[in-house]
Amino acid sequence: MTDLLDAVELETGNAPTWSVLWLHGLGADGHDFAPIVPELVRPGWPALRFVFPHAPVRPVTINNGMRMRAWYDIAGTDFANRADAAGVDQSIAQVEALLAREGERGIAPSNMLLAGFSQGGAITLAAGVRRQVPLAGLVALSTYLPGADSLASFASAAARAQPVFMGHGTSDPVVLTSYGQRSAQALADNGFSVEWHTYPMAHSVCAEEIRDLGDWMSQRFG
Repeated sequence: MTDLLDAVELETGNAPTWSVLWLHGLGADGHDFAPIVPELVRPGWPALRFVFPHAPVRPVTINNGMRMRAWYDIAGTDFANRADAAGVDQSIAQVEALLAREGERGIAPSNMLLAGFSQGGAITLAAGVRRQVPLAGLVALSTYLPGADSLASFASAAARAQPVFMGHGTSDPVVLTSYGQRSAQALADNGFSVEWHTYPMAHSVCAEEIRDLGDWMSQRFG
């Protein structure tokens, strides 16, 4: 059994019929993206439950071993070996446990969205491409897919039914735009429907991106 992570929860209406599980970036916590809810949510959308979990605290090699909230350790900056595989697997299990709880609360996988920024987006993609039961969609912001170059070896057939929204800053110094592009291309080459956007920003989120994501989410709810 995987222990459930603590999380910040926000509901946009009574008796939510959809859930959005949103994973924060390195060193942040579940509060980081909670303020995006009123900017993102639109009139006419179904009632949503946003779940913003807190990643475990662990030492991060690239930050001189400092302990912080992280979904996995980062030992280096190269694309192929950036993410520690054991940490990724542990976080995938924790995400799956949270998604299972949403199922116990009456939300079907077809009414769940999995989203994440930076490290959280990496786990979103890593978990999403392995899903045996597809979700309504995946949202990956300023991020990349760990193991993208060997995606065909671990992506499930069912997972390819999930549409993917990816957004990235053109001057991102933390996760290079090329990493996001390579991941988006790998997903597309393996049969995933990917909507790729770039924005004139660094490692962050902007109003235009929130608008585009809202348009994409409206299509899922429609």
